[in-house]
Amino acid sequence: MSILKNDNVKIYNIGEKTIYVLGTAHVSAQSAQEAYDLIYEVKPDSVCVELDDSRIESLRNPKAWSETDVISIIKNGQAAFMLANLILSSYQKRLADQFGISAGQEMILSMKAADELGAKIVPVDRPIKTTFMRIWRKMGLWDKLKLIFNVVLGFADDEEIEEDDLEALKSQDMLTSALSELGENFPSLKKYLVDERDEFIAKSILSAPGNTVVAVVGAAHTVGMHDILVKGEAKKEDLQELKEIPKGSKAGKFIGLAIPAFIIGMIVFTLFRDLSAGFDQIGSWVIYNGALSALGTALAGGHILTVLVSFIVAPITSLDPLTAAGWFAGLTEAYLRKPAVKDFESLSDDLSSIKGLWKNRITRLLLIVVFSNLGSSIGTFIGGADIFSIFTKYL
Repeated sequence: MSILKNDNVKIYNIGEKTIYVLGTAHVSAQSAQEAYDLIYEVKPDSVCVELDDSRIESLRNPKAWSETDVISIIKNGQAAFMLANLILSSYQKRLADQFGISAGQEMILSMKAADELGAKIVPVDRPIKTTFMRIWRKMGLWDKLKLIFNVVLGFADDEEIEEDDLEALKSQDMLTSALSELGENFPSLKKYLVDERDEFIAKSILSAPGNTVVAVVGAAHTVGMHDILVKGEAKKEDLQELKEIPKGSKAGKFIGLAIPAFIIGMIVFTLFRDLSAGFDQIGSWVIYNGALSALGTALAGGHILTVLVSFIVAPITSLDPLTAAGWFAGLTEAYLRKPAVKDFESLSDDLSSIKGLWKNRITRLLLIVVFSNLGSSIGTFIGGADIFSIFTKYL
């Protein structure tokens, strides 16, 4: 039977261009075969895949992880992004392992068929870093804490799903389903993770070269893409806007500078009024910042010296918007227990369980950076509140 009669294939005729969109479940062997068969039946000029350039490279070169510069990731403040990416990727891999296929197999087979037929491979998804950064920049500290907690809980849930449930993911994939349950608490998730990507993917498909195009995308995106594909318009400026990482607002930068200045000002004021009370404020700042940052580092499995570094630097970095306690903690841990090649090689297996997050030196290192920063941030609020309480007594 012709694959074109499959309910998962949608056909759009836009002028001289014909676009075939196949909605897939990312961990379904049936979806992978459907993608391969569709490309061979249609013989398109272009094959669009729900990937970006970096993910295409990782699928073509699975050992690319071994070339990752973890130190640069820490220095560039990308530890939280990398950790989230690893956790979400491992979640999909666990589903794939359950059914005996490779995660992203439909994308691999799509690219294989395109290579065999000489079709152009077009990555149409937005870079995952951009998506995460657009979400992260819009979240407050409390929402970030809740999101991390929910992601870790979801990662720890090792309940298996049935084959029928897997096929149901063609109407809503597991990740989107899980995140939709968080929609009330995290309304920005759907906007940036689903809605914006629907628009980006659809307009990238419309921009693909050739008169015959096959697009292989997760079924969860096909509904949101439909109206855009029917309309048949795509502007380069629209895609560029969706790829931009929002810059911190001027108000945010001002607050980032004003809070440390205000805290220092309160301590100096109190010192002139009552030397003992001023030292109490300093002690409160050091204890809350240092202890909570050190606690976060310890919970992440940091070396005792890394814990000590967190305690020492947190009270200082909390007053400097350009640095973070987690950076120093991460660099210290990397020096003391540098990730080895075997950590990269075993990364996939270690991420099959929550215990593996702490076992693998790479993910443990990332956890240290994130937990140390979170502890320091919480310490800033608690310590700042205590300093303010003492300060008001001398007004």
